[in-house]
Amino acid sequence: MANSHSFTITISNNVTEKEGLNFLMGLQAGFFKVDLATKKYLLEVLGLEQKFIQAFDLVLIPGMKIDELTTVTISASLDNLILVELKTTKKHLPENPKGFFFGATQNEIEFGNLLGSRFRFCFVSLHSKASTYALLTLPEMEKLIKIKRIQYQINL
Repeated sequence: MANSHSFTITISNNVTEKEGLNFLMGLQAGFFKVDLATKKYLLEVLGLEQKFIQAFDLVLIPGMKIDELTTVTISASLDNLILVELKTTKKHLPENPKGFFFGATQNEIEFGNLLGSRFRFCFVSLHSKASTYALLTLPEMEKLIKIKRIQYQINL
């Protein structure tokens, strides 16, 4: 059973992730937040299993400057489309992503392996001194990993 401390951390992490989303969306750099229906559609048109629905948070279409992502936009931009998993911290990281601590699921790793260059981890550092982001493919990220450990999370 979850305790109140873990619940508080989860709420805080959700708020930080939302701030990270808002930061990226404000950059007008081609990042788009996607709802559940759009995620399902993307997986379908890419010929991927629905089990990956939680393996990405955003879509990146470099250079695209529109307000909303639609199925028409997705179809027209399919060759340039990148699916993005967001990792966010409030820690000051002058050499982002160096110093980033985060968790990744086996599903995210498998998804990254399947999509190759069409998938990125996006590391967002939200700090008053400097807010930054870094996009890395799975192989690029693996080259930077200092320590990796596996943790089982089990529900009984």
